Amino acid sequence: MNNLVSKLLNNKMLVGYVFILPWLVGFVIFTAFPIIYSLYLSFFDVVITTEGIQTKSAKLGNYEDAFTTDIQFLKEIGDFAVHIVISVPIIVILALIIAILLNQPIKLRGFFRTVFFLPVIISSGPVLSKLTEQGVTAIPEMKEYAFYKIAEANSNYVSKLFLYLMDNMVLLLWFTGVQILIFIAALQKVDKQIFEAAKIDGASTWEIFWKITLPSLFPMILVNIIYTTVMYSISNMNPIIELIKKNMFKIETGFGYASALSWVYFLVITIILLAMVGSVRFLERKS
Repeated sequence: MNNLVSKLLNNKMLVGYVFILPWLVGFVIFTAFPIIYSLYLSFFDVVITTEGIQTKSAKLGNYEDAFTTDIQFLKEIGDFAVHIVISVPIIVILALIIAILLNQPIKLRGFFRTVFFLPVIISSGPVLSKLTEQGVTAIPEMKEYAFYKIAEANSNYVSKLFLYLMDNMVLLLWFTGVQILIFIAALQKVDKQIFEAAKIDGASTWEIFWKITLPSLFPMILVNIIYTTVMYSISNMNPIIELIKKNMFKIETGFGYASALSWVYFLVITIILLAMVGSVRFLERKS
């Protein structure tokens, strides 16, 4: 018996599984099961009565309605796809620029790092919603410039994208906190002797950035793209999430249709994420 116990204790894999067992149980009960159950409900018309949940098979009806009759959902999905494709690269680029600046030997460097990370702590869902309602996500003076008024007067696609960026510039900066820390951690692990050797060989600051700094940060760029995409897609300010919540409690639609919308939304996010990661991988191979 003692030999059996000692063998089990010496089995590192088994010990590891014992330590993560509470997480595994919690994941199966509170995450995996609800996800699978929502996929199951997406193929049914769900009605909640006093007797419990009643389901009636709808086959692919909920998905057909999402793509053929729900004009608002299609519009929100299209706007979301455009916004996320624009916002995620800008957030990552801003985080990279700020991280490089904060990695320099400047005074009050720790203070500035704290300032850029503070929105991650204080900008929770309700707080961020209130700030957005008060119009603090945009730079007020920006609307007074001629180029903003010209873009506002035009209704073409480029003007709408420009106005979106200008109206959400502060919000995009608020979303850079975690990404900045990730980039700073990666920059501090790069061997400084590489930069010194490049300078001795006559490399300019621009060449050092493109040939040394950026290639060394590609793994963290991928991490930040994935993190930013997920963070942006589950934000409380996302109108698609609000639309799904509304359909969840409507008598005409209910949980079944809301589940179908959720899975369509998940597939759209997955496709966008794969496209972004694939693009970065392609650039990494080319560099």
